[in-house]
Amino acid sequence: MLKLTKLSAALIAGALIAAPALAADKAFVTVNGQAIPQHVADAFINEQKAQGAKDDPEFRNAVKEELVRRELLVSEAKKKGLDKKPDVIGQMEITRQAILIRAFIADYVKANPVTDAQLKKDYEAFKTQLGGIEYRARHILVEKEDDAKAIIAKLEKGEKFADLAKQSKDPGSKDNGGDLGWSVPSAFVKPFSDAMVKLEKGKYTKTPVKSDFGYHVIQLDDSRNLTPPPFEQLKPQLTQRANQQKVEKLIEELRAKAKVN
Repeated sequence: MLKLTKLSAALIAGALIAAPALAADKAFVTVNGQAIPQHVADAFINEQKAQGAKDDPEFRNAVKEELVRRELLVSEAKKKGLDKKPDVIGQMEITRQAILIRAFIADYVKANPVTDAQLKKDYEAFKTQLGGIEYRARHILVEKEDDAKAIIAKLEKGEKFADLAKQSKDPGSKDNGGDLGWSVPSAFVKPFSDAMVKLEKGKYTKTPVKSDFGYHVIQLDDSRNLTPPPFEQLKPQLTQRANQQKVEKLIEELRAKAKVN
């Protein structure tokens, strides 16, 4: 039996996928006298195809069987009066809202497309934020300033940074000699990045660097010029982010005008 995925309840992310047009309201299949409309089947089919299902006779038969099974279970639920229970009604309303919101946002995004000019402006801003250099640094993070000073003193005596990193409270780097890999300064909190970019290759901070996470001892292993990905490569992500920002702005405007008691 072909496996069918559940219908998505995503809001903004799901809404960026264009909603399919409804077909004529005829019966796709009838179960115990109850017709399942064609537009319901079409919606289900398009949802599955969006998830990667192959549209062939086997798939269509699987859809038919799935909708028949669902109708049988819905019928049994109604016989028990479950569709009248407040909690069930509430869940059904939430689902209805999600579908309407998704359809509205898809329509709004389609009617208000992001221009290439805006995307290129966002791309330039991204390149500026990214910077022209990336750094490979390592650090040791401790709770107290005195502990950081003690580590610096040991470094001054010739102990290896990688060995001392084992006492770091950063689980992501402590077992790798404190190595943070290649990153741009904007990937770090400001006190950290400010101290890192001032270091010469192979040098470490002579005083502890305080951040919201604790006290850092930072060593710069290397730096190199950074070439950002080309515009066309980032265009899909830039478009998605621009659409999300556009939708968020719309929601904020609607909220500001709303009368809420």
